[in-house]
Amino acid sequence: MFTGIVEELGEVTAIENLGDSSRFRLRGPAVTENAKHGDSIAVNGVCLTVVDFEDGEFTADVMAETLNRSSLGALATGSRVNLERPVAVGGRLGGHIVQGHVDGTGTVVERTPSEHWELVRISLPAALSRYVVEKGSITVDGVSLTVVDAGPDYFTISLIPTTLALTTLGIKGPGDPVNLEVDVLAKYVERLLGAGGGTTDKARPAERTEPTQQTEQPEELDR
Repeated sequence: MFTGIVEELGEVTAIENLGDSSRFRLRGPAVTENAKHGDSIAVNGVCLTVVDFEDGEFTADVMAETLNRSSLGALATGSRVNLERPVAVGGRLGGHIVQGHVDGTGTVVERTPSEHWELVRISLPAALSRYVVEKGSITVDGVSLTVVDAGPDYFTISLIPTTLALTTLGIKGPGDPVNLEVDVLAKYVERLLGAGGGTTDKARPAERTEPTQQTEQPEELDR
């Protein structure tokens, strides 16, 4: 599990095309410190498994499904990426619960700069709009953010100087794709409420059966 608090702005140093997948090599001295084979690292919000690591770099295999359903397929050598290690048990949950499972991609529509922050408008796939609410949480390229405004096909976020300087969101321009992960709690609530099918008989709690009232009086014992 991740929290959407980016630890490091890394870089893609090589991409090897393996046909039905790709092997990425990424530079990230901070996230590879004490790394082990099989560890998880979120790359632009996508949970990837460390295959190998050396000298502050690590490699990860990315399946075709991930390349097609996320913005990782648009990365090239030299691309900057947001990196985060999973939160340790007992660690601080600085952002919100992030799984590293991308729900879809959006596109930066426009940026409106201000003196100390910047408002960014991002397109939103229709299938995800029901999970995005004003002042709710959303993950954009692995960054935990608060939704300012939510529409049927867009949402806006405000970026503070720290986020602009230390994540890829500071360099994304109109037309650039971004990975989106909605709040998993919203999806669980929808499922539990039975949206799109309701509960089945097997899912209904068993009816409580009251004991039948005894009508016959017990025989008196001989004294």
